[in-house]
Amino acid sequence: MTRIVAVDTYDIRFPTSQELDGSDAMNPDPDYSAAYLVLRTDDPDGHEGHGFAFTIGRGNDVQTAAIAALHPYLIGRPVEATLADLGGFWRELVHDSQLRWLGPEKGVMHMAIGAVVNALWDLKAKRAGLPLWQLLSRMSPEELVALVDFRYLTDALTPDEALAILRRSADGRADREKEILRDGYPAYTTSPGWLGYADEKLARLCREAVGQGFRQIKLKVGADLDDDRRRLRIARQTCGPDIRIAVDANQRWDVPDAIAWIRELTPYDIWWVEEPTSPDDVLGHASIAKAIAPVRVATGEHVQNRIVFKQLLQAGGLSFLQIDAARVAGVNENIAILLLAAKFGVPVCPHAGGVGLCELVQHLSMFDYVAVSGEKQDRVIEYVDHLHEHFQDPVVIRDGSYQAPTAPGFSAAMVPATLREFRHS
Repeated sequence: MTRIVAVDTYDIRFPTSQELDGSDAMNPDPDYSAAYLVLRTDDPDGHEGHGFAFTIGRGNDVQTAAIAALHPYLIGRPVEATLADLGGFWRELVHDSQLRWLGPEKGVMHMAIGAVVNALWDLKAKRAGLPLWQLLSRMSPEELVALVDFRYLTDALTPDEALAILRRSADGRADREKEILRDGYPAYTTSPGWLGYADEKLARLCREAVGQGFRQIKLKVGADLDDDRRRLRIARQTCGPDIRIAVDANQRWDVPDAIAWIRELTPYDIWWVEEPTSPDDVLGHASIAKAIAPVRVATGEHVQNRIVFKQLLQAGGLSFLQIDAARVAGVNENIAILLLAAKFGVPVCPHAGGVGLCELVQHLSMFDYVAVSGEKQDRVIEYVDHLHEHFQDPVVIRDGSYQAPTAPGFSAAMVPATLREFRHS
């Protein structure tokens, strides 16, 4: 019987603040970081499971310690039985009566559980010899529903409704899988829009993005209204009228301020405004969405669990749902969120502004297209163009689209040299 024999954790930090990569109105000096783990087994084939939680520097040691606190749940655990019931494993960790007190279902421990769950999915996909998106896409509707915890969701989505969604998309799965392998999945880029960049750099990166085939870019806003007007004017003049421009406030505003600020920016034809207020303020998002229409609201990277996503959908608080691969408790919870979005007919456009997030979320969007929503209309995955060299299976972007990963696993494994060079001491 194959067992998990070791769990190695690493506090990995990159000095992105030196070039202001990732800078925004609320996070002016981020150092993109990963609380990273490797699940090691006594499998003679040598398969390992890799996962991480994303942070932006200080506190990454706390997140790494939270992952380490889960080691007793893993060491000695039988691999085959665990991977055969990842829905049961998810419930065991998330509903642990003592760990639950630290949330429930939010914060550092919930993200630590997500890192562990994602590492197990990475291991499962490697053992199956498939990239994760393909492994999930080939599971039956019944197997997928068994992965989801429907507690707190059934006023919005029942297991029978989830089954119906997945069965409706089953007939076209094979064709959509071929399409993904041929064409990839549309991306948008945030790389031109970090708040700390000079105007000349903004214009240059906008030209480069359009030349690379991106049909949507995103700019950070919210620190100074006059600066936002100037930067949006530069971006619109550089990109032209046919490129979508989204903006991201990173939770900067109170509700009245958000409404007033966005109304000032509407002459620049904004596609969406992202995180206009606190991610916990469901009714605030709904008020903003109603007041600024037809400008759309997008949010999700800091939404802590499937329950808050449920409420945002019920309240009409978002037009684009931005799942995050490392914020909630891993693949299982993101499947629940994808099903909720499909039930409410809301496009999913994942957040990927961070180290390794592009590598992970591409799998979730491709799975969503093949096996859940069957839709790509108005759906894009965020792309940022740094730190991919630290991964063994980095993303590939061609003509503004993510190319489908083909290597087995969840694309989460960092190269060994990175673990040595960027380990924080």
